Amino acid sequence: MNKTYEEGLSLFSEVVNMVKDEVRGNQEVIVCTPFIHLSSVAKLSQGVSNVKIGSQNIHQAESGAYTGEISASQVKSVGAEYTILGHSERRAYFGETDELLAEKVNAALKYDLKPIFCIGETKEERESGKFFDIIKNQLDRGVFHLSKEAFANIVLAYEPVWAIGTGLTASPEQAQEVHAFIRQAIADKYDAETAESTTILYGGSCNPSNAATLFAQQDIDGGLIGGASLKSRDFLEIVKVFNA
Repeated sequence: MNKTYEEGLSLFSEVVNMVKDEVRGNQEVIVCTPFIHLSSVAKLSQGVSNVKIGSQNIHQAESGAYTGEISASQVKSVGAEYTILGHSERRAYFGETDELLAEKVNAALKYDLKPIFCIGETKEERESGKFFDIIKNQLDRGVFHLSKEAFANIVLAYEPVWAIGTGLTASPEQAQEVHAFIRQAIADKYDAETAESTTILYGGSCNPSNAATLFAQQDIDGGLIGGASLKSRDFLEIVKVFNA
């Protein structure tokens, strides 16, 4: 929940102009904006094939008396291709459960929105040693109800909640350990090919100074960038890591 309408368009214009020549091959830069920016940034991104647009959330219902909410079809109608679901802040501040998020996943897929589905443990869960169980439960309840074909549209994002906005960051080894666990869980549920083709992002105070060491890990396919995305040059430095 940052930036006014004009500030948001200015930031997005800077980002598009900076990254359009830095994106290589099948790499994508996905910009998930507040709802007020979606329609305008979708227009600004036209012609830049590797820059995609997404929302930060959707409602699980198709339409109806849900004042203040936005449906998957509304998000899709402005040109978005992605939506973030299950972000740790949505889980913590708005009480979103895995069961509710499964409904949102279904709603997104019905309208050809690709969910960026967030999973991760709190500080207490990390210290208890039960974080693998927590993450597996989030996968089981949130996305593992999907068929193999439907799951192919899911992007996963591992967010160690204890490393978001705290100044703490999971070490590359800690992040890799969990990413490898997630990929193995996908292989166990579906198959090795599905696991290998699933994009798993790291989100947790990722910034220009630590992006290279995080993204060098075998099972980390990219980043879910928070605060560093509010400064176009910082964001560009993260994008450039993939071309180093």
